[in-house]
Amino acid sequence: MQTKLHKIEIDNPNVELYIKREDLIHPLISGNKYRKLKYNLLQAKTENKTTLLTFGGAFSNHILAVASAGFENNFKTIGIVRGEELFDKIDQNPTLKKAQELGMQFKFVSREEFRNKTTKAFLHNLKTEFGDFYLLPEGGTNELAIKGCEEILTKEDEVFTHICCSIGTGGTISGIINSSLNSQQIVGFPSLKGDFISNEITNFVVKSNWNVISEYHFGGYGKITDSLIRFINDFNVQHDIPLDPIYTGKMMFGIDDLLKKDYFPKGSKILAIHTGGLQGIQGMNEMLKKQNKEIIHINEI
Repeated sequence: MQTKLHKIEIDNPNVELYIKREDLIHPLISGNKYRKLKYNLLQAKTENKTTLLTFGGAFSNHILAVASAGFENNFKTIGIVRGEELFDKIDQNPTLKKAQELGMQFKFVSREEFRNKTTKAFLHNLKTEFGDFYLLPEGGTNELAIKGCEEILTKEDEVFTHICCSIGTGGTISGIINSSLNSQQIVGFPSLKGDFISNEITNFVVKSNWNVISEYHFGGYGKITDSLIRFINDFNVQHDIPLDPIYTGKMMFGIDDLLKKDYFPKGSKILAIHTGGLQGIQGMNEMLKKQNKEIIHINEI
């Protein structure tokens, strides 16, 4: 399992910034998805399950990671996908197309149905349709996922004063908080609008050495702006590190802006976690092309 620590040169002699390349762990089960699935796969095997079932949207990192993990570990995989209109558009969607090639079976449901995905009635109907399965929640966050994410930080990372992490469902940052030193400050950057995520994190952690900065979601999940695209492209040119536009790109934009505002005290040593998600760039670029906008230029993924 390969990760890499990369120093980012910044125009601030009083602060150091590093990025941890969790995206290098696996080409498809990338970053935090690898961490979240690790103990869930072991549990599924312990329970003698042969099928993994999970939920996601059109360009879900989690959907593709589960498909890949199932392929590599001899599980059947089922993806419950938000959006009935995607049924006959799989070949036009790089995420779903690759997941299907890896053996994932899809069930496309309306957005209204998808909101009921955690109800007993919905899950009962799925078991009637597909038989017994090991359930993975949307985004992959559960207790076992958090256990896996607690392994992101290592002994070598104890030198950092601040750990920065993007936030989706809250599982990754919860694991980081649990394994951090009390002296370290954990800073989260949500990709979704709303203040609910702090409550989600509180359910999984007991420490108080963390805070959430909600000013860098760019309009909400999956929303982007021209300035974000320019930042991601410039960052790649300067540092030879691709960023995804949903999570890590927004976090790094936020860190860059906070550095300019002297948010981090003198002497800070910051570690930013690259949680992967690069596979989603291809789908995002298809959308940008249709809007005649600048696309994200990426390295070999």
